[in-house]
Amino acid sequence: MRLTKPSYFDGFRCVASACPDSCCHQWAVQVDEQTEEFYRDLPGELGDRLREALTEEDGDTILRLEDGRCAMWRQDGLCEIQARLGEQALCRVCREFPRIRQDYGDVVELGLEMSCPEAARIMLSTPDWHLETAEVPGGDEPDYDVDAMALLRSTRPGCLEILADPGYSIGEALAILLLYGYAVQEALDGGEMAAFDPREALETARRLAGEANPEGLLAFFRGLEILTEDWRRLLDEPGREDEWFGEIRLLAQYGVYRYYAQAVSDYDLAGRIKLVIVSCMMAKRLGGGTRETRLRAIQLYSKEIENDAGNVDSLLDAAYQEPAFADRAILGFLLK
Repeated sequence: MRLTKPSYFDGFRCVASACPDSCCHQWAVQVDEQTEEFYRDLPGELGDRLREALTEEDGDTILRLEDGRCAMWRQDGLCEIQARLGEQALCRVCREFPRIRQDYGDVVELGLEMSCPEAARIMLSTPDWHLETAEVPGGDEPDYDVDAMALLRSTRPGCLEILADPGYSIGEALAILLLYGYAVQEALDGGEMAAFDPREALETARRLAGEANPEGLLAFFRGLEILTEDWRRLLDEPGREDEWFGEIRLLAQYGVYRYYAQAVSDYDLAGRIKLVIVSCMMAKRLGGGTRETRLRAIQLYSKEIENDAGNVDSLLDAAYQEPAFADRAILGFLLK
C-alpha cells in the first residue's frame, strides 16, 4: 500500500485546554458502534453520565451538546472521558480529529483539517512542507479508475509547484491553477494532456478576466448552512478586504493536496479546483487585519464549510451554476 502524508503531519499535537476553539464546541460528535457499546456498558457514575449524554440524531448516535458544548467537556477545557479513562476510551472521531485519512484501497493519503486551530497554525506556518510517500504493509484492491488516479497523482505536483513559485503573485498563481485544472480535466475526460505553459496560461487568464463579484460571493455563503454566530457575523460584516497575504498560498496548497485526488470518484477535477480557489478568495475577502484574524477567518471557514458535507456539495455544484463562480468573475477577482 502506498501511504502519502505531508511532512508536518506527525508533528501535530492537540493543545487541549489551551485551544481557542475547542472541537468540543458546537459540534455534536458522532459515536461509533464499538465505542457506544463500551459507553453503555461502563459501570459507575461516569457510565451513568455517558449514557445520559448519548442521544440519537438522523439515525446516528451522538454526544449531546449542553450550552453549545459536548456534555463531557469540563470547565477547564478538558474532556472528562480522556481525563478519567485515557485517550483509548474516546470515540473514533475524537481520537482521530483533526487527522484525515483518504483511503482508496491500495493508496492512502493522510492529512490534517484546517478547522482545528492548532492544525491551521502548523499548516499556515510551514512554507517548506513537502509530501512523504512510502510503501507500507496492508491495503486492498484498488476501488478506483487506475488510469484516472495515475493522471491525478502525476499532475498534482504541477499544481503545487505553480502555487509555490515566488515568481507569481498569489492571484496570478491561482489564475494559472484554474487553467491548469481545465487542462487536466480535459485529459481526465479522455482527451490528450496538452503541454502546459504557465506564462501563456497567465496571459490567457488576463484576456479572459471579467468583472469580479465579491458581493455575490458573500451572498452565496450566507445562503449555506451556518453553524456558528461568529461565522454569520463575519459574513454579514466582513470589514475591509485584505491584500493577498502569504498564508493564502499555503491554504491553496493544502486544498490541492486534500481535494485533488478525490476527483477519481466522479471525474470532477475542475469543480474541486474552483473549490480551492474560492476558499482562497474568501480568505482574502474576510481575512483583513492581523495574522491572528487571518488565521481565525481561515479556520472558521474550514469549520463551517469543509466539515459540512452538504456545504461542500453545494460549493461543487455552484462551480458551474453560480454567477460569482463563473470563470471570468473568478479571474477578475484574482487579477484585478
